[in-house]
Amino acid sequence: MKKYVLIIVLLALTFGTKAQTKTVEIQTSAVCIMCKNTIERDMAYEKGVKSSDLDLDTKILTVEYNAKKTDPDKIRTRITQIGYHADDKKRDPEAYSKLPECCQDGGHAEEKQ
Repeated sequence: MKKYVLIIVLLALTFGTKAQTKTVEIQTSAVCIMCKNTIERDMAYEKGVKSSDLDLDTKILTVEYNAKKTDPDKIRTRITQIGYHADDKKRDPEAYSKLPECCQDGGHAEEKQ
């Protein structure tokens, strides 16, 4: 009997966790492989983020996250704090100035802010 109870509890935990996992796509201002590496590395340390993948062709960051620990707005805010635009949120100018030159939109990003 204890085996069955344990199996039921484990199944409930497994399915309960999957229900909390959501995905969001965020348009960024990333331009190069260093941007991709910077954003994905930083997202790995963001509470609640399970995975992230930046498509450089579209500049869209796909983030899988635990909805009980974070939300899309917090994720967007974190991206701006790294130095990149995130959908309609503008990047932090100070963080942007610390990015490598290749990540600064070819030097023309300030015109776009």
